[in-house]
Amino acid sequence: MTALHDSYSAHPQMDAYLEHLLVVRGLSENSLAAYATDLREFSTFLNEKNAELADVSGQTLSLYLFHLRRKGLASRSLARHLSALRGFFSYLADEGLADSDPAEFLENPKLPRKLPEVLTINEMAEVLKQPDLSTKLGFRDRTMLELLYAAGLRVSELVEMKAFDFDPQVGVLKIFGKGSKERLIPIHYAAQEFLQNYLQSWRGQFKPVEDAVFLNRSGKGLSRQAVWKAVKRHALTAGITRNVSPHTFRHSFATHLLEGGADLRTVQLLLGHADIAATEIYTHVQAGRLVKIHRQHHPRSGM
Repeated sequence: MTALHDSYSAHPQMDAYLEHLLVVRGLSENSLAAYATDLREFSTFLNEKNAELADVSGQTLSLYLFHLRRKGLASRSLARHLSALRGFFSYLADEGLADSDPAEFLENPKLPRKLPEVLTINEMAEVLKQPDLSTKLGFRDRTMLELLYAAGLRVSELVEMKAFDFDPQVGVLKIFGKGSKERLIPIHYAAQEFLQNYLQSWRGQFKPVEDAVFLNRSGKGLSRQAVWKAVKRHALTAGITRNVSPHTFRHSFATHLLEGGADLRTVQLLLGHADIAATEIYTHVQAGRLVKIHRQHHPRSGM
């Protein structure tokens, strides 16, 4: 068991569920930590009510969600707690450790739809031009920006990339996403050339002590925070004052593909989404931008 599991002992069945998430579902340590925190809080609630896990009913869970709401939790946080409980009680029922699933008929709290921030094609071009290609740091940053936009990578996927994850013969990246799921992503020629040039001519100047593709001044792999700061810095230099992060590049990648005619299923595969519902939000981004353009340019929009 991981250090996370060793430190968690609220209930043996909860421990078993976390082990299931790690071994069978392949969840990351960050996801496991979130599940453990939510289950621990529910266990504390049961202890305060002198209730046993075996006695939990749908009414118990409704009272718990009401308890969380009174603490000031927003709908999104409530939905996360409910997701953890749903998974846990579904696991107990599937394993024959409970006669029924008390979370089966609980309704999700309504979540406000928050559309992701997206750069226009022209804005993206401006950001990409900012790094100084005559320096090792500038060439590194330009290569990072190119890959974030060319492949729609999560920042964690970018910093965990190794040189052998790129196949220059076919121009494809092998990426290990959430749950260590592997996917292959083709990248365009400009991104290929930047990556090959960086690996052959620039990466060695960082005097590598780790095998990550993107390195800091000490030759160690860049942190996610370092990538975030670099993206923010180049966006500001390009004159973009909105909140731009590495995930903005991922959102822009998906939106621009759909605007160019790609189908939703293809974009889902490229992003590594397990559920196409997660990809569908980009169709709403498209619709929102079309409405904005229509209002700006239709001659009767101001009437």
